[in-house]
Amino acid sequence: MIVSPSNLDFETVGLHDLETMSAQERDALPFGVVGFAADTIVQVYNATEARMSGLDPATVVGVPFFDAVAQCMNNFMVAQRFEDEPELDDVFPYVLTLRMRPTKVRLRLLAAAEIPRRYVLIER
Repeated sequence: MIVSPSNLDFETVGLHDLETMSAQERDALPFGVVGFAADTIVQVYNATEARMSGLDPATVVGVPFFDAVAQCMNNFMVAQRFEDEPELDDVFPYVLTLRMRPTKVRLRLLAAAEIPRRYVLIER
């Protein structure tokens, strides 16, 4: 089966899918995608997340995700898990609170030891 963004959703997209998609394919996904290196510097910030958050990708890419972009995720539930768990694929409800009225979302955390980039997916 050929995997394309049209047949992937929040719960089925995988790390390898995200890594091999073009920026345009990630932008077409109906949920937010943030990809960052082990040092948490943002490398991927898709158009859906930019639209939903109101943040311009030009101001987000190249800065530390948990320190400068999503401080409300800099805690044991999100940021610390990337430090503690080299293999991670978990979906859970969360409430975003920074720069906005509290917003209920679902987060999906993705990481694998063999892939340097880690991802937070955000479904509103």
